[in-house]
Amino acid sequence: MPAPSPIAGVDVGKRFLDLGFQPAAKACRVANDPAGIAALIAALRRRGATRVALEPIGPYAWPVTAALVAEGFEVGLADPRQVRAFRAAEGRIAKTDRLDAGLIARFARAMPQRLRPAPAAQALALKALSTRRRQLVELAAMEKTRLRQAFDEGIAEGHRTLIAALEAACREVEARLEALIAADPALARRREILLSIPGIGPRIAGVVIADMPELGALNRKAAASLAGLAPHPDQSGALPGRNALSGGRPCLTTAFYMAGLVAARSNPRFRAAYRALRDAGKPPKVAIVATGRRLVTVANALIREDITFEKSRFAA
Repeated sequence: MPAPSPIAGVDVGKRFLDLGFQPAAKACRVANDPAGIAALIAALRRRGATRVALEPIGPYAWPVTAALVAEGFEVGLADPRQVRAFRAAEGRIAKTDRLDAGLIARFARAMPQRLRPAPAAQALALKALSTRRRQLVELAAMEKTRLRQAFDEGIAEGHRTLIAALEAACREVEARLEALIAADPALARRREILLSIPGIGPRIAGVVIADMPELGALNRKAAASLAGLAPHPDQSGALPGRNALSGGRPCLTTAFYMAGLVAARSNPRFRAAYRALRDAGKPPKVAIVATGRRLVTVANALIREDITFEKSRFAA
């Protein structure tokens, strides 16, 4: 039987890209710039590698990821936490960029089911806009806090000017995000379905579209876990243990928590479920988290079935 093609692992840094292989082959380092990325692709072709794994570390990884996808490579994204756990399982202590590249390649060979496909260029643009909007909202919130603490009128006026500028920039980013969603019929339909769900408004819909593209392709437990709203047990021996939220994407956790808060206040169906939990002795925060988790499962089912909330079984 022919030997399987090697799997490449790329350790991404601000200045350099380190390339490792499994089965092991000579590693190499190139600059993280267009010329270096071209050299990395040439090295992959010389070694016959068609599958590449890397850790998605934000903007430093986007250029090489986009170039690899454009060149026809099968690109998988590895969770850095899982890669670190894999190193511990191997019993390895030494850590360098070159060793990390080989580690990522071995992880991809041993656990291919843990790799996520690389997002398309449109998905990257959506996520970038969603992240920027979140940054602007956080900056404006900090300035509003400082404004309340300002006693000097000149300083207060400076805060108000900066808040206005941040809010204007946020509106511009939101307009670009909405235009990008509206230009794609599939995304526009997804937005229509999300907006039909009680508690989910335009901002939360934008976050879900940009940061949870898997929605609709997951089972309900996986969807809740990805949103960071699934309780995970922590119990050992005779200890009683407890269930606690863990993992997930923080931006989604915040978005669905706020959606749960709104739904519990404004929609009779969700308000009744919230009151039942409160009457059972659950704290308000736990009841809101449960409401947000219910919204995640509803959104997942509606997008999978391509139906709005009003026409679904959930509205009955």
